[in-house]
Amino acid sequence: MDSSTSSEPTVIARLGALVETALATQVGLAIGADADLAAFASALRYPIAAGGKRLRPILLLATVEALGGDVEAALPSACALELIHTFSLVHDDLPALDDDSLRRGLPTTHVEFGEDVAVLVGDGLFALAFCLVADAADTPPEARLAVLSALARATDGMVRGQYLDLRPVANPDQYSLRRMCGLKTGCLIEAGVQMGLALVAADRQTTIAYAAFASELGVGFQIVDDLLDATSTTDTLGKTAGADVANQRSTFVTVLGLDEAQAAAERSWQAVESLLAALPGNPAALAAIAEHIYRRDC
Repeated sequence: MDSSTSSEPTVIARLGALVETALATQVGLAIGADADLAAFASALRYPIAAGGKRLRPILLLATVEALGGDVEAALPSACALELIHTFSLVHDDLPALDDDSLRRGLPTTHVEFGEDVAVLVGDGLFALAFCLVADAADTPPEARLAVLSALARATDGMVRGQYLDLRPVANPDQYSLRRMCGLKTGCLIEAGVQMGLALVAADRQTTIAYAAFASELGVGFQIVDDLLDATSTTDTLGKTAGADVANQRSTFVTVLGLDEAQAAAERSWQAVESLLAALPGNPAALAAIAEHIYRRDC
């Protein structure tokens, strides 16, 4: 796949800067400054401050922007989604799951603070996410409820997908992989779009079109992730390369082989391009982000 694109760095930098500023301010306030919890506050901030792609909250903001909504008012919801994603990574890295020691180029939370604190960090981030949405004064109550529902359903789906990843079917094929990845990875990708739709009170036809795009994008993200795990390096990824094979996980590469996984990624990209063309509004930012997802190298 060609890696050239001119607009996506600008889009991701622009919306990503809004997310980073909001995470630093809103999440900092939500964490609080109690003296006896200062060490735990540092642990809560650690996986957030480690950075990351921020693609899920950026997708949310891009969806709101595409449909003429208030991007600034959407920031608490965007931060909440990133906190849920970060919680999932903290727990996924634990010894009981993937037992990983590197995340975003830094020691994982349990390596830095201990397994007991890492469990609580994940729990804390989970709770703070819902607080951010519930307390978002610039979001009308009905929209807040819809956003909370979308976030809760996505989190539940992600957890169920993690279970399927840990306890896969006996003979996985492309269909079972899409099912597992659609939950484990796709749910939070889709949530960025679904929460954005809720914030702008999108009509039914708009919701259907954007949801179809988000569903394919979520699976495509995981196919590319599987390819990168098999072909890239730890330094480039910022996490342990080859971990899927080491942990005997079922991935598009281990099940289909490298060539067919690459072909599946290309088919998914073509499907996303077609779905993008059918989106109402002005989805230029979404198109640039989608291209980045399929063309990225980390």
